[in-house]
Amino acid sequence: MSDRRLSRRSLLGAGALSALDLTGCDRALSALTKIAGDRVPDPIEPPSSPAIDPIHHLLGRAGFGPWPGQVEEVRRIGKEAYIDAQLDPDAIDDTACALRTSVIDTVATPTSLLFEFPPEQVEVELQRHALLRAVYSKRQLYEVMVEFWTDHFNVAIGKSLCRHLKTADDRDVIRAHALGRFRDLLGASALSPAMLVYLDGRANARGPKGERPNENYARELMELHTLGLHGGYTQKDVMEAARCLTGFVVREEWAPGLVEFVPERHDDGPKTVLGHVIPAGGGRADVERLLDIVASHPITGWFIGEKLCRTFIADRPPASIVRRAADVFHETDGDIKKVVRAILLSDELAESTWAKIKRPFRLVVSALRAVGADTHAKGDLLDHLTRMGQPLFSFPTPDGYPTQGDAWLGTLLWRFNFALALAEDRIDGTRVDWEALHHALRGDGLHGDTASLARLARHLFGRAPDETELAAVAGYGAGRDPRRVALLLSAPAFQRY
Repeated sequence: MSDRRLSRRSLLGAGALSALDLTGCDRALSALTKIAGDRVPDPIEPPSSPAIDPIHHLLGRAGFGPWPGQVEEVRRIGKEAYIDAQLDPDAIDDTACALRTSVIDTVATPTSLLFEFPPEQVEVELQRHALLRAVYSKRQLYEVMVEFWTDHFNVAIGKSLCRHLKTADDRDVIRAHALGRFRDLLGASALSPAMLVYLDGRANARGPKGERPNENYARELMELHTLGLHGGYTQKDVMEAARCLTGFVVREEWAPGLVEFVPERHDDGPKTVLGHVIPAGGGRADVERLLDIVASHPITGWFIGEKLCRTFIADRPPASIVRRAADVFHETDGDIKKVVRAILLSDELAESTWAKIKRPFRLVVSALRAVGADTHAKGDLLDHLTRMGQPLFSFPTPDGYPTQGDAWLGTLLWRFNFALALAEDRIDGTRVDWEALHHALRGDGLHGDTASLARLARHLFGRAPDETELAAVAGYGAGRDPRRVALLLSAPAFQRY
């Protein structure tokens, strides 16, 4: 899917671009994005019920949490209209987000030219790009799906050429197909140069008779990408799939990153995978036949549907919605949009409030969005993610970062440290206009009286705080103490969603 990335001149206009180039500072870019929409509206009316507001809940699942004023905006148009709009991301004007990311050059650089940049720059700019898009993009559901598929087709950026190639994988595989057809996404990932390097596909070649091919990618194709660990395949299926995948190489010189098929390296004999015969002589087409088989297998729809339900609903989603998601997957030939729509409009999602614990990335992004932060995702912010255990694109094993909440309970101290640094404006390249936020909430200013604190809590939690929650925060410090805001951001009501 195109992200409608425009040139800086077409986005900013000649005068604005000149100002940005002349100042060379983040302040100019911040000012431009506020004009384009990255600002806190005034006034904001936070939810007042003790029950979690259903729109606030939806925005925490179909996105990374509401931006100030977004709950009221979605309530005006209705839940279904909002979801349908999010499922058509190309139609959403994302100019403000494009402005934020327009100065990150490497994310749009052709694959072979990425190697002209130092690997450290490519890695950090990819991380910054992901963070900025999650915070500022109005295509929130699309960004959630990008995160989902990034873990599903995990490529650890630290391995070999992946420090350069993961940028192309993010752009040409994950982002291009995040809301498309599963088979197309699977095919793009299978022959992605980053995946061929990460799971050793480029080393998979026909050997002497009796020599086994490299099965790393073939095994993960079935175990992690399609059928699941208990999907009914055998070791023989893995080995036959590995034979289908022989012959692909990734250039390191003269157009580095280019994927080529070398017929002499391919095992062109007959294969049988999951009961399907693949005749001899298929050549490069063997991989397409293999992917057709695993993508259309009945178990694949269940595996993908359940994993999506775990992401959107709960770590252990009800069987009813998993069955419905799997049925939609099969009926639509793996149409990701339609599967996601069925999940987001389900009663099971509406009833799943407070069922999930935020991973570090979601915590950081939701906090920045909730307070209308102005960030350029510089080193300090990325360092906080590292301390909390989720440095972006860096999970070493193919299964991606854990989605289960209990895997992240050991990061609570680092979560509070992040919240306190945000409340005290101690994060490099990140600022919050606390006075503007409290004014919009009709409070008396930063960390003022109990009523103002309660309105801020309502805004952050999506519901009214109970007496115990409010007393715990109001009794800590006094007056304009930023630790009060840090406690709200560290409270279970904000850590869960």
